[in-house]
Amino acid sequence: MFETSSEKPAPVRVVTEAIKEYLDRLGPIWIEGEISELNERSGGMAFMRLRDTSADMSLSVMCYKTVLASVQPLPPNARVVIHAKASWYTKSGTLTMSAKEIRQVGVGELLARLEELKNLLAAEGLFSADRKVALPRLPKKIGLICGRNTDAMKDVVENGRRRWPAVEFEIREVAVQGSAAVVEVSQALAELEAMADVDVIIITRGGGSFEDLLPFSDESLVRLAGSCLTPIVSAIGHEKDSPLLDLVADYRASTPTDAAKRVVPDIAQEIADIQAIRARLLRKVTSAVDFEFSTISHLIARPVMKDPMVIVSSRSEVIATARDRARRTFAAIIDSEKRELKQVRAHLRSLSPQSTLDRGYAVATLSDGQIARDSKKIEQGATLHIRLAKGALQATVEKRVD
Repeated sequence: MFETSSEKPAPVRVVTEAIKEYLDRLGPIWIEGEISELNERSGGMAFMRLRDTSADMSLSVMCYKTVLASVQPLPPNARVVIHAKASWYTKSGTLTMSAKEIRQVGVGELLARLEELKNLLAAEGLFSADRKVALPRLPKKIGLICGRNTDAMKDVVENGRRRWPAVEFEIREVAVQGSAAVVEVSQALAELEAMADVDVIIITRGGGSFEDLLPFSDESLVRLAGSCLTPIVSAIGHEKDSPLLDLVADYRASTPTDAAKRVVPDIAQEIADIQAIRARLLRKVTSAVDFEFSTISHLIARPVMKDPMVIVSSRSEVIATARDRARRTFAAIIDSEKRELKQVRAHLRSLSPQSTLDRGYAVATLSDGQIARDSKKIEQGATLHIRLAKGALQATVEKRVD
């Protein structure tokens, strides 16, 4: 490889010849794609444009008519596998693949590939029921991916608005078949997934041949749908059509009309359900109120409720009897205590020194306050203090009488 700089640039011829030399060293390769353009020119050559099945990319291919005749007639957008070698034309600076062999990919081979991809994705858990997201009860805005001005779009929109006039649609009209379908559908799905106000996404097409539905079995599109957090409803075809997108979607609708009915609730049915609930609730409340009224009526009908004072009057006799019994008991106790108190008082009085004095006795005490008990111990001339029942006397001992 040669080196270049702004001071020593390489001429165009050197660059193109270097590219041609590099490509000439490459051997032939097998390429798969869809034939989007085919032009058979005079001189025995045919030119075609080979598009990628998933991305918006293409290659220019040329071959002899005899090579092309081996697979003719080719349907539109035929999927083929070619054995070609890269050719670089130095004069125009263009790259063209020179095909030596062309093979059309048959339906059986496509089915085998889809089955292999299906098993691979299933093993990864992409179709698991645990990944399914429940559809919203009443979506405010519905994302719709559909073909441009198709009956499928009209079916979804008209049926949706007929069932719930206030529902809103965020519509993305894209190619739903051909080489551009995967890219445009994936881009529209990513846009709707990023919109926070879109509650559910419907992808619809309206049926078609097996080849027409192949974009909806593309691995990149299926994986993108599996990573979306917004619920996805697949309405690609009719009951017999089942691309891989149906398996990864949160709900598979058999038709676009079925998708609209499944996503959008019927306002008439909702009103009828609300009225039925209100009627059932009214019956429940009325029944509960009637039951309470009946209970109150039974309570009022009881004899005690006719004359509530009977409760007081019947108990007043019991209270009066108990009160009289209490009075008699307390009176007996008081009388007993009075008698006992009188006896104790009499006993105390009999033991009292004052009582002894009252009987005519006196108490003589010496000058030091001691009671005089023995006359022999009292000296003549001693002073005695004599206490009587009433009052006291002071005497002097003049004579001791033994």
